Amino acid sequence: MKIIPSVLVLAALWGTACNNADPSMNAPLRPTPPQAAKKPFTLTAHGHVRTDEYHWMRLTEEQRNAKEPDAHTREVIAHLEAENAYSDAVLAPVKQLRADLYKEMKARIKETDLSVPYRENGYWYHYRFEEGKEYAVHVRRKDAAGAVEEDFLNENALAEGFTYFDLGDFEVSPNNRLVAYSVDRVGRRQYEIRFRDLSTGTDLPDVITNTGGGCAFADDRTVFYPRKDKTLRSYRIYRHVLGTDPATDVVVYEEKDPAFSCDVYRSRSERFVMITTESTMSSEHLYLPVDQPMGGFEVFLPREEEHEHSVMHVPAHGGKPGHWYILTNWQAQNFRLMQCAEGATRDKARWTEVVPHRAEVLLEDVDTFKDHLVISERREGLTHLRIRRLSDGREHEIRFNDPAYVAYSGTNPEWDTDKLRYGYTSLTTPSSVYEHDLNAATDVLLKQQEVLGTFNAADYASERIWVPARDGAQVPVSLVYRKGTKRDGSAPLLLYGYGSYGHSIDPTFSSGRLSLLDRGFVFAIAHIRGGEELGRAWYENGRMEHKMNTFTDFIDCADHLVKERYADPARLFCMGGSAGGLLVGAVVNMRPELWKAAVAEVPFVDVVTTMLDDSIPLTTGEFDEWGDPKEKAAYDRMLAYSPYDNVKDARYPALLVTTGFHDSQVQYWEPAKWVARLRDHQQGDAPILLHTNMEAGHGGASGRFERLKEVALIYAFLMEQAGLVK
Repeated sequence: MKIIPSVLVLAALWGTACNNADPSMNAPLRPTPPQAAKKPFTLTAHGHVRTDEYHWMRLTEEQRNAKEPDAHTREVIAHLEAENAYSDAVLAPVKQLRADLYKEMKARIKETDLSVPYRENGYWYHYRFEEGKEYAVHVRRKDAAGAVEEDFLNENALAEGFTYFDLGDFEVSPNNRLVAYSVDRVGRRQYEIRFRDLSTGTDLPDVITNTGGGCAFADDRTVFYPRKDKTLRSYRIYRHVLGTDPATDVVVYEEKDPAFSCDVYRSRSERFVMITTESTMSSEHLYLPVDQPMGGFEVFLPREEEHEHSVMHVPAHGGKPGHWYILTNWQAQNFRLMQCAEGATRDKARWTEVVPHRAEVLLEDVDTFKDHLVISERREGLTHLRIRRLSDGREHEIRFNDPAYVAYSGTNPEWDTDKLRYGYTSLTTPSSVYEHDLNAATDVLLKQQEVLGTFNAADYASERIWVPARDGAQVPVSLVYRKGTKRDGSAPLLLYGYGSYGHSIDPTFSSGRLSLLDRGFVFAIAHIRGGEELGRAWYENGRMEHKMNTFTDFIDCADHLVKERYADPARLFCMGGSAGGLLVGAVVNMRPELWKAAVAEVPFVDVVTTMLDDSIPLTTGEFDEWGDPKEKAAYDRMLAYSPYDNVKDARYPALLVTTGFHDSQVQYWEPAKWVARLRDHQQGDAPILLHTNMEAGHGGASGRFERLKEVALIYAFLMEQAGLVK
């Protein structure tokens, strides 16, 4: 929606001649940023008063989606469009570079690509990409001689006519005749579920709106799904019977605690429909036999404060009764694996230990097979896959050689097999899918991402170093660069980080990143506290009252990389997204002189105001991560680092800030307000840019090629700031 008069855009971009006077009459006028109106709004908490001059930029959901925007909506959108026009004007000198980078990155992608097929319930499934198409075509073939492939979901057809598209999930019915699939065509992560008859390729009349995207068949006509409330929290699980009006669907579970969100799935054993409800620090599970779809769900174990666990059902087999595995942090900070009989779930005294707790190893996940456990664990920041054969207790580990890498269990829907699909990638190794023989301990490479052009992994080097933090902690850092890049303090370096929610940022391959490396950049990931790379304690020491460690770790990593001459101190860059955008905002406030430029994608920067407003989507589920600012101690802690509240008069580095108008995770007005306030206090001449994707949400543009345009924008900005643009 474009509603800005051309005069307004011109006024935003080009100041008057007297304001931009230049000694040379032939010199071009310099673009000037939009002047956001200041409308002071007072916020008071705990006797402390804050004034937000840009609070007016906020729009309600109804205003954003109105067919006829009101005056306030027109004003906000006009400002965002003016910001986009200003960014384009400032970046006009790299317009051709952006186009070249997009073309360069796209040329590395094999357009007609196929995924590795996997077998489930008598069919082989995979997807393919067609030349020039943005989205996948999902295909299946019956596991029988002479069976032909059938296309059952063409995402390109589903996306036709929409500027944004995301296929949330799909589930095939037990009799293989129907597929339930969910789509989001806005970017708000509110999914519509439809049902397709696979024999005819036509959709049934049943349409379910405002869901979390997932669903679970109990039988061939009964399906369970989550719905969202006004804050976009999945708060209810409904039962739908195909052929009935969704308006009459029955609520089978309601999560009344606003800190929890719920979801539903079918167990891998195919015996139960499972409901999982969880907050940041606690979880609870319910189960229903699939042959009793009209029955009531049973609680596996009543929720307990700070007890996180996941459950996996194993069916009866070989004369052995069915039982459950429980991955739990009960008396085990880094988690352990336990087991119990089907009737003993509520009594932890009857649980027995299978994999014990280890202080130095984080037990991340377990895949169960008929005669094997595949144990995914993290030691010294790196992932490991350990195999245990249940029949005799013998173990082996899959070995990897890169200094920084990630390995993970892949798509393994079938339980009765001795083959494991797993994924592997590193900073220099394209994404790969292997099949591992669980008995013979041998690997077969099924597919490796093909990088077209002149790519040769041997042309690049990766390292993993340890950086001493100011309090003595050792922070791992993963690095990659093109061989021949000098380690003499002359290379531009981009430092990436996240550091929240216990989410580990792993060293994965990116074909797009080659465009930076080939131009002399060093790329580094700081595995700072707040993630879980070094175990649960690493996370605990980077949240709540320890949150400041996240930011100081990142700064200490940056200083160390300069000291060790990986980076040119005059060309040091940082980048992060979402909570990683909070990281960027905090460190540019704390050390503005350290950075040449920074990129903040969909940044969470107005921490205090957002966390005080539980009407904003997803706020209530965040209290365990940041604290509840209605409590003064938590308020004071957040106020100490909230980027928007700590903007000051300083020579800020150049900044590129991105957001999505329909973002459900971090509302667009946070970065928009932050950019306006930063400009008010900017004491230098470095540009501060805001780019809003008016058609997308938290994940940015959809489509495998459209996403590259946003990457090209970021890389062109970094290269220009690094002085690499002629």
